[in-house]
Amino acid sequence: MTDSRTRETASKRERLVASARELMHQQGVERTTLSEVAHAADVPPGNVYYYFKTKDELVEQMIDAQLQEIEAMLASLKRRPTPQARLKALIRALTDQSDLAAQYGCPHGSLCQELDKRDDDLRQTASKLMARPLDWAEQQFRLMGRRDARDLAVALVASYQGISLVTNTFRDPELMAREGRRLERWIDSLA
Repeated sequence: MTDSRTRETASKRERLVASARELMHQQGVERTTLSEVAHAADVPPGNVYYYFKTKDELVEQMIDAQLQEIEAMLASLKRRPTPQARLKALIRALTDQSDLAAQYGCPHGSLCQELDKRDDDLRQTASKLMARPLDWAEQQFRLMGRRDARDLAVALVASYQGISLVTNTFRDPELMAREGRRLERWIDSLA
């Protein structure tokens, strides 16, 4: 296969995954068709099956892409000098998406919630979208000297996911901004 053909294949695959992420966040996994994904990615519908044998395979790739995004975000926080600063930067990064959350909810939380209703491997795969930030937050709280690091990490993730739902329900991004400021004060109080 030539380099240009390899790039074209990767490009189509990436476009399909990106389009699936956007559409499935907006509409949900069950309501999104492969035909819609193909159209949004500007890929002929028949070509989807060249890259993904099933819709579930596409969803699995979408989850992997989201995990890579989470890893990149967490890696970018390493330059902050203290665990407290890293946790607060995480909160700011999440609350910067308040308009998106107001419109469609949290992309990770919404997906986890939807796939949790299924009885297959995708449910377990999607749980990594919650597990990774939870483990990272626990590590930061431990570095702050907190013995209750796991409980604090759960409280942080639960608070963010809860405010995403409330923000989406009322279509009010300011709710998330206020909760973000409250979480930053909470982290300061724990230091």
